[in-house]
Amino acid sequence: MASPVVIAATTKHTGTLIFLHGLGDTGQGWASAIGALRPSHVKVICPTAPTMPVTLNAGFRMPSWFDLKTLDASGPEDEDGIKQAAKTIHAMIDSEVKAGIPPGKILLGGFSQGGALALYSALCYPERLAGVIALSCWLPLRKSFPAAQKSPDDIPVLQCHGDCDPVVPYKWGQMTASLLKTLLKSPEFKSYRGMMHTSSDDELKDVKEFVDKHLPSQ
Repeated sequence: MASPVVIAATTKHTGTLIFLHGLGDTGQGWASAIGALRPSHVKVICPTAPTMPVTLNAGFRMPSWFDLKTLDASGPEDEDGIKQAAKTIHAMIDSEVKAGIPPGKILLGGFSQGGALALYSALCYPERLAGVIALSCWLPLRKSFPAAQKSPDDIPVLQCHGDCDPVVPYKWGQMTASLLKTLLKSPEFKSYRGMMHTSSDDELKDVKEFVDKHLPSQ
């Protein structure tokens, strides 16, 4: 993997936000938006996925956290690739913990395929993270839950989705939200009228509020 984009905290570093980009993007793609909304005590890490052939894209190589075989909800998934990617994310979390930031001060987030991996990785992590920001995404390997869940059920989740998303259908977001309600105490699902497979000022405002709430300076 290429080196991640890291935006250092500008005051005493007491929290970390790891944010994962979508298919074909790089860590640079989200770094400025996430950097702009984080508080000064929060370090931001935006890693870039490894480059691999993607079935959905006729086998062309591009940055991808795992292989995407289809965008059909009942289609096959790259189970080994998803689990391997989650191990990579867990290693990033562990390295922040070793550096002195406890799991409860580490937020995981992502967009599209990155949001899917963030959600899966957080639910399969044995300690309670500060929270998860899941934008325009879904929960991979959903049939493996609740058995695969290792996180406590009080982990905060902010799930956001545009109701006109032509790439990851809005109904996937709704289905994921319904499933999360059975796994977690109080996940939030916010939808944005007219928003396609992208972000918006309203969504980023909601993300900022979530970050401020779950990564306070003390």
